[in-house]
Amino acid sequence: MLQENFSQIARKNKTVITQSDLVVVGGGLAGVCAAIAAARDGIKVTLVQDRPVLGGNASSEVRLWTLGATSHMGNNNRWAREGGIIDEILVENLYRNKEGNALIFDTVLLEKVTNEKNIKLLLNTSVYEVEKSAPTTISKVHAFCSQNSTTYILEAKLFCDASGDGIVGFQAGAAFRMGAETKEEFGELFAPDQSYGELLGHTIYFYSKDSGAPVKYVAPEFALKDITEIPRYKSLSDKDFGCRLWWLEYGGRKDTIHESEDIKWELWKVVYGVWDYIKNSGEFPDAENLTLEWVGTIPGKRESRRFEGQYMIKQQDIIEQNEFEDAVSFGGWAVDLHPSDGVYDSRPGCTQYHSKGVYHIPLSTMVSKNIDNLFLAGRIISATHVAFGSTRVMATCAHMGQAVGFAAAQAIKQNSAPLQLLEKENLKQLQQTLSINGQSIPGIAIDENLNLIAEANVTASSTLALNTIDFDGEWTSLEVAVAQLLPLKANIKYSFKFFAKAKQATQITVQLRTASKSKNYTPDTILETKEIELHEGEQFIVIDFEASTSENQYAFVTFLSNENVSLQSSNSRYTGILSVFNGQNKAVNNTGKQTPPEDVGIDAFEFWIPFRRPKGQNIAMEISPALTDFATDNLTNGFVRPYGAANAWMAALNDKNPSLKIAWEVEKEVSELKLFLDPDYDHPMESTLMGHPEDVVPFCVRNYTIKNLDGTILFEKKNNYQAINSFTFDANFKTKGFLIELEQAHATVPVSVFELFCQ
Repeated sequence: MLQENFSQIARKNKTVITQSDLVVVGGGLAGVCAAIAAARDGIKVTLVQDRPVLGGNASSEVRLWTLGATSHMGNNNRWAREGGIIDEILVENLYRNKEGNALIFDTVLLEKVTNEKNIKLLLNTSVYEVEKSAPTTISKVHAFCSQNSTTYILEAKLFCDASGDGIVGFQAGAAFRMGAETKEEFGELFAPDQSYGELLGHTIYFYSKDSGAPVKYVAPEFALKDITEIPRYKSLSDKDFGCRLWWLEYGGRKDTIHESEDIKWELWKVVYGVWDYIKNSGEFPDAENLTLEWVGTIPGKRESRRFEGQYMIKQQDIIEQNEFEDAVSFGGWAVDLHPSDGVYDSRPGCTQYHSKGVYHIPLSTMVSKNIDNLFLAGRIISATHVAFGSTRVMATCAHMGQAVGFAAAQAIKQNSAPLQLLEKENLKQLQQTLSINGQSIPGIAIDENLNLIAEANVTASSTLALNTIDFDGEWTSLEVAVAQLLPLKANIKYSFKFFAKAKQATQITVQLRTASKSKNYTPDTILETKEIELHEGEQFIVIDFEASTSENQYAFVTFLSNENVSLQSSNSRYTGILSVFNGQNKAVNNTGKQTPPEDVGIDAFEFWIPFRRPKGQNIAMEISPALTDFATDNLTNGFVRPYGAANAWMAALNDKNPSLKIAWEVEKEVSELKLFLDPDYDHPMESTLMGHPEDVVPFCVRNYTIKNLDGTILFEKKNNYQAINSFTFDANFKTKGFLIELEQAHATVPVSVFELFCQ
């Protein structure tokens, strides 16, 4: 029994003092990835989360799908899913949870964090006070856990604010902004005016389900009574639920920090009023058996404070795809602004405009301008309101978070301040650490001087020379224009043979297109146009292009629309090869073409997007000369995804058990071997709500064995589904090479490997 006598003075909570190298405040995806990265790089981390689960807006408390540069596959950013830790998380979630259950995603995140022995996780713990040892230095933060009545004093050398509202940066005195800049300050022509509003609001989601029998609904007294107060109420459907109703938004005219509870109550009013309308208006007879299964209790917050860093990213950096020497991440979501009146505004719920490709995000946006030992992560990084419209989405935030985590670990090991990481040599080291861990910063390859494989003789049992994409698939209608995206060699004239079917005698237009920026996938340059006459019925057509690309890059063999014509497709799929369509994806403001007003500083261009599997087959064809972009040289070129080229070694399609031999002239002492495989970086892998057709992407090698050159088995992998497979060796392990024996997982998909890395 515990018994205490009366105390004349007030008692204090139990207090726990912790010391770590890095304190990460905020357990959304940015904070999670920052903590995991830092912990894996060998430093001690305390991760503080004020909610009972991790994931922030992606958690089961809010249930927003995780998205980033891939933008629901609705833009021209091919193979753009964020790499590294967030990719590992999303691939794991796909394997366990392809149906998109947010509760399962919670467990994936919790497992990833608790598996890291260098992380101390504090859930239900809110940071409320910051202490400084000097005007520009944080010494500790105070936090309180409501579940165990414990106060924590968290001491560290470095701090990362990934809290969303920036509680650490705010209390530390760091400069911040809230709201929109004027057009004049940064020359951002897309900057909103007062009628549109300066802040994005919150959203609360709900889930419904069919109970199999009629269910009545009586709305609470606080529910919205007049649905016409929502100008877009006719867009409501009894088939929509969860984050498909992202536009049920409110709060952009309020203080999105201090009035967040008031905003929540207004959103509850909206949600329960919407459900009352769906159930009781008589407009939705199919809703009779539906019941309200779940309504969020905390809103998904989009915007509040943004902190000033060493650099502030702006609209022009995104649209013009400006390059930065200190690039550590990338973005690709549209510049996506919402009217501040949200659900009560008659205008569209968002105004989204895309860039022609992905863009750099520099480390200088993540290093505080004022506080010497503070990193910024997530939606609070140094960005203008317009640029924030793109950088704010969760997969992008997670990607930046892992950059911060590795940066913090390097700073601790070097006993340096975050600002010093921007020095040339320190920056180069960080970028290489990130690249070796799968970050895929555009334009920054793994340095071959760091890779022992680059010194070896690498041979393969076979290498794909792609001269035929088999004629064994269904017909693809040209009702919508279609193109085959292929990696072509410079200054080579290619010939293509297709199998077409015409309902009547007609003509089709075929173009060879490329992107004006060689690493983009927006086909805004037409190299040549051919007009082809077709007779009624089935027939082969041959297209000999006289034009060629001026450098090695992807090109689009493009068929403009003709509803009377179909092309035969193929069941074969290849790493780095895609068919794309001049299609629409209204979820990301894609109606086939982007046509912004002339005075907003945004490009006009067409969208050419893939279909999701099981659709989206390649166009069947013969190619002359054969595509030879798949040699073993790719295994050490430093790129671990398609980027201007396929960047993968691929075995011949009929090689069911291909092998790679790595041989050095002399013995090498090795500590680690990494295989970078293909998890289909073009797939957005939305974390929740949207189901996916498979739990393992078809391009990923499942089974393989790694042997010494004498045949001794060193490692054997079964049922793999992850992109990066890493194997460590005992101290002083020496070898003259490896034999990697791989197994083809699908008869219509050749084995592929992006990179082999050894140190």
